Amino acid sequence: MQRFSTTDADFEPIFERLIDRDAPGLAEIDTRVGEIIADVRRHGDAAVLDYTRRLDRRADIDWSAIEIPQADMQAALDNLADDDRAALEAAAERIADYARSQKLADHSYEDVHGNRLGQVVRPIERAGVYAPGGKAAYPSSVLMNAVPAKVAGVSEVIMVSPTPDGVANPWVLAAAAVAGVDRLFTIGGAQAVAALAYGTESIPEVDKIVGPGNAYVASAKRQVFGRVGIESVAGPSEVLIIADGTGNPEWTALDLFAQAEHDEMARAMVVCPDSAFLDRVAEAVESMIDAQPRADIIRAALSGQGALITTRDMNECVALSNRIAPEHLELAVEAPWALVDKIVHAGAIFCGHRTPEAFGDYCAGPNHVLPTGRTARFSSALGVYDFQKRISVVEASRVGAAHLAPIASRLARGEGLFAHAASAEARGQ
Repeated sequence: MQRFSTTDADFEPIFERLIDRDAPGLAEIDTRVGEIIADVRRHGDAAVLDYTRRLDRRADIDWSAIEIPQADMQAALDNLADDDRAALEAAAERIADYARSQKLADHSYEDVHGNRLGQVVRPIERAGVYAPGGKAAYPSSVLMNAVPAKVAGVSEVIMVSPTPDGVANPWVLAAAAVAGVDRLFTIGGAQAVAALAYGTESIPEVDKIVGPGNAYVASAKRQVFGRVGIESVAGPSEVLIIADGTGNPEWTALDLFAQAEHDEMARAMVVCPDSAFLDRVAEAVESMIDAQPRADIIRAALSGQGALITTRDMNECVALSNRIAPEHLELAVEAPWALVDKIVHAGAIFCGHRTPEAFGDYCAGPNHVLPTGRTARFSSALGVYDFQKRISVVEASRVGAAHLAPIASRLARGEGLFAHAASAEARGQ
């Protein structure tokens, strides 16, 4: 891992390069994805099947093998070991409990002129969930994306998940059953996003697409936005640990590994004013890394995007964190809540030595679909509200119309929209 100090003369340019998350080659990816989307729009099922045969190494399949029946999802759940099924169902219930606490509700009020103003809340009708299936399968992502949609009242959840070489992960199928997924198609990549956005002969068009994926999936979501809604464009995962030196360096190393094992582009960093503690963390990383089953991926991520940064004090730790706007922020300190009020940019905050980010990934309750690449400066975790729409409702009383008409008329005439003015004036008489 890289070692820096904020007192280094060249710290600022090094730090800026470290937090820059713009990946190379995006223009080429966008061009290729645009071609795939256009192909799916023109040729529908045939294009999706062609890409699936070639990219997922499923040369012999036909369309009948693309959709997983509900019975197969349930069978996967039924065949899980009892303890595994219990864990999956417990996680789903905790996610649902938290989602229920987020639900928006209808409301209205009457102003002093007797006008009734408010909103009604409606779920979107059909949601598309993308579940990755490349270097690792993520049943937790199925739960985090599909469960809030169902809590929101979405009528139909359509899930897509690639199955390279035709091998479906039983955990993913079981999670789909637990989450209440209505239909599951074993397709992935930009072609799956295009199919969800525009519909094909066999795949229904959805209203919103959620869920993480690789650079091709991210590009496809960007390009179909506007035709459908999206929750975010996810980049490589990341964790920042603010430490005060009172924690266990081996726990800190494990938390770095937990993030770095996602893929080689994951970012894992520690900021701490105690240089000796960072020395112990570095020693723990070196002594423990070879025992990790995904050691090669972890080593690549930590050598490329990992960093241990010595700061002047805890205030500087917070300042660096707010510049990074991390997806996951661990406050590995004795008094975490003293720092929470100072954090203005983060996807999720994990407080104290006994709260690893891994709890949030699986079962704490709040969603693990979080803003990456500094987008926590302006966006938030996925929630039940991402599957709800707010519709404004206005009813003018006779007295209220008389009050509103001259205001609307004056503003409309100022904009040169005279029919607007006349429409308002007619109600004010």
